[in-house]
Amino acid sequence: MTITDRELHALRNLADKEAGEAVDFINIADARTLTELGLAKRTPAGWQITQEGKALIRDSAQSGSPKP
Repeated sequence: MTITDRELHALRNLADKEAGEAVDFINIADARTLTELGLAKRTPAGWQITQEGKALIRDSAQSGSPKP
C-alpha cells in the first residue's frame, strides 16, 4: 500500500496521540483518506489509528522511511 508523505505524517501523529503525546493538527482530508484505507477510524473521541495503521508505521520504520 502506498500513501503520501502527508498521510504518513498524519498516521504517525495518530500513533503519537494514542501514546499520549501532544500532536500537531491532523488534517481532516488526510484522516478521511486513512479511514478509507482502513488505517484509521473515526470515533466519538476523535480519529484513532487502527492495527493496520500501526503495522504500516512499523513497516515504514523497518524500510528506513524517516519520521517527518
